[in-house]
Amino acid sequence: MADGLTATASGPQIADGPDRFGRLPWWVAVLGIFAIARVMTTGMLLFLASIQTQIRWAPASPDLLRFSARWWDGGWYRQIAEGGYPTVIEPEANGHIGQNEWAFMPVYPGVVRELMTVTGLDWSAASVLVSVVAGSGAALVVYLLFREMLDKGTTLFAVVLFSISPLAAMFQVAYAESLHLLLLATALLLVLRRRYLVLIPIIVVMGFTRPSGLAFALFLGLHILLRLYTRRSDPFPLKESLSAGVTTFVSLCVGVAWLVIAGLATGDMATYTDTELSWRAPYIGYQHLIPFTPWFQSLNYRVGEPWGWMFVTVVIIGFIATMFLPQVRRLGTDIRLWSLSYALYLFAVFFPQSSTFRLLLPVFPLAGALAIPRSRVYRVLVVLGSLIGQFVWLYLFWRLGDPSPLPP
Repeated sequence: MADGLTATASGPQIADGPDRFGRLPWWVAVLGIFAIARVMTTGMLLFLASIQTQIRWAPASPDLLRFSARWWDGGWYRQIAEGGYPTVIEPEANGHIGQNEWAFMPVYPGVVRELMTVTGLDWSAASVLVSVVAGSGAALVVYLLFREMLDKGTTLFAVVLFSISPLAAMFQVAYAESLHLLLLATALLLVLRRRYLVLIPIIVVMGFTRPSGLAFALFLGLHILLRLYTRRSDPFPLKESLSAGVTTFVSLCVGVAWLVIAGLATGDMATYTDTELSWRAPYIGYQHLIPFTPWFQSLNYRVGEPWGWMFVTVVIIGFIATMFLPQVRRLGTDIRLWSLSYALYLFAVFFPQSSTFRLLLPVFPLAGALAIPRSRVYRVLVVLGSLIGQFVWLYLFWRLGDPSPLPP
């Protein structure tokens, strides 16, 4: 294939389409797309900062960096970067653990802290810089990932959609999503190229950036089963199968490691799960985590029974049906297996609320399916829809009110 890539069993080899960026090297085109997208998002953030009113925990009309770095999860990451994790967590008046730093993984605040130490930058500047640089890297790897299955023109448009999606502000605010997507895109690319042992350090860092180890272990397990099933037409040598098995085991261990670390550090093995449950307590009270029930609990709370059950059932059927659309099938079986694995992980443990849209970012490869139609009218409408969606999302969830809106 073009760009020095080799074809894999995960997707067909397709001739390059027209390159709208002329003779620019692919990486220049990708970085240019990402830069233009960040300028547009910056304009939205500047506007929203200018209309931000003063409330108890936010000033009126903050500067861009403060507006980008000190809201919501950014505040928790800052506390971790500056003070680490607590070893003693006092129960609240109701006897339960409240929201605390253990809900957030250490890699992103650790990287920002090191940058602050080396450069002297404050939290706002350093955290945004890390997110933008990681987002740029993610865009480059996303291009390489899509080139495994799509022609060059379609791949560049997929990068456009990746860079301007309704959640694209995550690439320039103090959240861990940029860094996680960089690692995830790299991990998926390595799976497509069957570099299983090289995956291990990526999986470890990724699993301590955002919770992902269990979902990726499930994906690798399904990938191994697929390769075993197709081994007559696509050989699966013993060395590769052992490497894939070891990598899957490592991912599984990473998936539970933070729970163990939090428990050992605080002396309570339920610290991590209790901390995560504290975020849903305002809706349904304090309950034990029962896998595959949170979506039903959330929707029943919001719309009542039996409508909640019916809505969740429709979502499940709709998502599964999406995996069989021709455009999605063109992305290859591995991409669909990852999307299904991550969706199953979310369905098992996540309580849907206003952060749901952000937590769907790891299924970004599905943007490749949206990029396949070549109609100019369609593409213009998709771009406009993405930009409008981005502004609406920022207006509803990033701008602060008093009482504050739900977190992004």
